[in-house]
Amino acid sequence: MLKEKLKDYNIILASGSPRRQHFFKELGMDFVIDVREIEESYPDSLKASAITDYLSQLKASVFNGLSENDIVVTSDTIVWKDGKAIEKPKDRKDARQMLQNLSGSMHEVITSVCFTGKGFQKTINDTTKVWFKELKEEEIDYYIDTCQPFDKAGSYGIQEWIGYIGIDRLEGSYFNVMGLPTRLVYKTLIELARP
Repeated sequence: MLKEKLKDYNIILASGSPRRQHFFKELGMDFVIDVREIEESYPDSLKASAITDYLSQLKASVFNGLSENDIVVTSDTIVWKDGKAIEKPKDRKDARQMLQNLSGSMHEVITSVCFTGKGFQKTINDTTKVWFKELKEEEIDYYIDTCQPFDKAGSYGIQEWIGYIGIDRLEGSYFNVMGLPTRLVYKTLIELARP
């Protein structure tokens, strides 16, 4: 359905994330991948979704000279807890500390998606609340050793082993925690494709 609606558009997914690429395939549309390097830093004054909105727009800022039918899709995800953004871990020790911090408590996963075309830009975001059980030290170590979650915000992937055994409940979109609020992406692309 989306493929037909977007047949006159060139959808450019500017993400190296295998999960986001998989979601775009599963949504059933044609797209190309174009990842451009950018320094992902933001002003300290930004909080929660303002951070992911800013970063998703920053990732779009390197796409110049778009044609009439181009839509560039950029995205950013953070874990938000205790008034701070928890991003990707630097190393194993950092990953361990992050998971210890998330253990036995609730955090939020925030994803923003920015749609940029010639003469327009639309940014959406979604927040999911996630509750972790108390994680044992050996569970944390086993997960880090087997899944190497160093490319993931908060040092975990909900679709991996730690999600199977560690998440008590969530409120909001499961797919948002994986890195893309798919229902909102679908809705926004349908709206943008209207004549």
